[in-house]
Amino acid sequence: MALKITTLNVNGLRSAERRGFRRWLKRAAPDVLCLQEIRCDKDSAPRSLWRPRGWQVAWHSAEKKGYAGTAVWARSASAEFTIGSGHPRGDAEGRAVCVRLPELDVWSLYMPSGSSGPERQAWKFEFMEYAWEWLARLRQSGRPTLLCGDINIAHRPIDLKNWRGNQKNSGFLPEERAYLDRLFASGWRDVFRERHPDKVAYSWWSNRGRAREKDVGWRLDYILATPGVTILDCAIEREADLSDHAPVSAWIEVERAKESSARRGTVPVSR
Repeated sequence: MALKITTLNVNGLRSAERRGFRRWLKRAAPDVLCLQEIRCDKDSAPRSLWRPRGWQVAWHSAEKKGYAGTAVWARSASAEFTIGSGHPRGDAEGRAVCVRLPELDVWSLYMPSGSSGPERQAWKFEFMEYAWEWLARLRQSGRPTLLCGDINIAHRPIDLKNWRGNQKNSGFLPEERAYLDRLFASGWRDVFRERHPDKVAYSWWSNRGRAREKDVGWRLDYILATPGVTILDCAIEREADLSDHAPVSAWIEVERAKESSARRGTVPVSR
């Protein structure tokens, strides 16, 4: 059975709701929705969003109010959740959350940005180093897995408009691009590029200089897949206009995985 998986950096869930988030969600109808930069918690989010009807939801809010955070929504009644990647600072910032379905695991990930200065870039590199080992373990487990979210790195010149002028800027540094080279060489697959090798399409635009109108953007949002996941298609929905990012969706098929006898790190579904 085919599944639709969608990821979106909402740049504040309450802000996205004011821009039509639930109307878009009804129309888009994904089976799994991964959100990043939710910027809310149980006390600040509307209850209708925190406990949406028809969804099983896990939230990983940042300890700092109004900052970062991730969530994953699933329509499956058998969904189970894992909160966090195991990195103390990353988990304090709500950087990762996973839904475990019978067929596969789907992670929502929000990689730190380094654009505000050297200290933030150093933190980004620290998390990237940790994520390398963490993602290797996920891939080596043999369980079909998707990693969905705002990676905050444009991989190749095709993935941002002004690549020549951004080679010394966070998000397109040589070390960052080499990191993705190694990640993809290790077995993780860039789903969008697998289906559209030569297509120019961006998923983030600055709010300055009419960047979205001029399509001066970056492809920072990814769906990555391990072997064993069949990709039917992948698309970036530029017209959604819910935040400065665009939703990215993949239509996939995967054989029903055998259930592990031990389920570590899962939490009851939110109802």
